[in-house]
Amino acid sequence: MKSLSALLLVISVIGSTHSQSPDPNDPEKVVQANLEAYNNGDIEGFMSYFSSDILVRNFDSGAVTAQGKKEVREIYTRLFEASPDLHSRILKRTVFDNKVIDHEYITGRNGSQEPLELVLIYEVRDGKIFRISVMRKS
Repeated sequence: MKSLSALLLVISVIGSTHSQSPDPNDPEKVVQANLEAYNNGDIEGFMSYFSSDILVRNFDSGAVTAQGKKEVREIYTRLFEASPDLHSRILKRTVFDNKVIDHEYITGRNGSQEPLELVLIYEVRDGKIFRISVMRKS
């Protein structure tokens, strides 16, 4: 009976550890929460995970596609409004230090039925995404 009580105690401790709020400074948790807001079309939630100096750039050319929260908000507000069925599914994720590298399969973008695959490298500092590098299939 004592061993059963000990086992139940261990299980309850493990279960309570997993049900706690995620650490906002964990890069993977920050990126995952940002993705969930994206999939919900929640612009406020989505924007809350970006630093004020967010920089979005094309990986191949290095060209900046958006700089600062104002530009990012404008782009994604239009995207969310034009894409009621927008959804991104992670095909593969790698976490390396403060970087999260996602291979994403996106559907419903701007009402299109054509899926889009991208690789995004998110860089996180102080619990916020401060840089995103985007790779498109050639």
